[in-house]
Amino acid sequence: MFKYVKHTNYPIEIKKKDLKMAKYLITQFGGANGELGAAMRYFSQKFSMPDDYGKALLNDIATEELGHSEMIASMVHQLTKNATVKELEEAGLGSMFADHGKGIYPTDASGVPFTVSYFAVTGDPLADLMEDMAAEQKARATYENLINLTDDEDVIRILLFLRQREIVHYNRFKDLFLYYKKKGY
Repeated sequence: MFKYVKHTNYPIEIKKKDLKMAKYLITQFGGANGELGAAMRYFSQKFSMPDDYGKALLNDIATEELGHSEMIASMVHQLTKNATVKELEEAGLGSMFADHGKGIYPTDASGVPFTVSYFAVTGDPLADLMEDMAAEQKARATYENLINLTDDEDVIRILLFLRQREIVHYNRFKDLFLYYKKKGY
C-alpha cells in the first residue's frame, strides 16, 4: 500500500547551523500539533470513515504527513550538523543530547516526548473530521510562529511550503465534512 520515494516533497538544503531553531522546530516532529501526530491521527481515523473515498483521503493525507515528518527531521538534522556538545548545551539541547545523542527524537520544543494523547479517534466521522480541521489550523499557526522565529531563507521557504500544505489539508477535510454532513453521517 505504501511506496517510499527517496526524496522529500520539497528540497531540504539548509546551509547554516542554527541550534535554537532546531530546538523550536522539533515541535513540528513530536509536539502536540506536529506532523507525527497528524499522520497517526488520520491513519487511525480512516478505518471508521463510512466510504472508500473518506478512507482513501485520510490515508493519503496521513501518508503525506509522514513525509512531512521526514522533512522536519531532516531540517533538525541539518540545523544541528557538526554541532559540538558545548554548542548543544548552550542552546538548551544538553538533556536531549544526554538521552539521544545527535539522534532525532520526537518531542516538543520543551523536550516533552510525543504521546498519542495528542489526538483523538472517536469513530464518529464528523467529530473526527472536525478535529482534523482544527489540527490543520493549529499546525498552520505553529508554522507561522516558526517562520517568525527565523530569518534564514532556506528554513523559511520550507516552512512556507509546509504551511501551505496545512491549508490544502484543511480544505480537503472541510469538503469531506460538508459532504458527510449532507449525507447524514
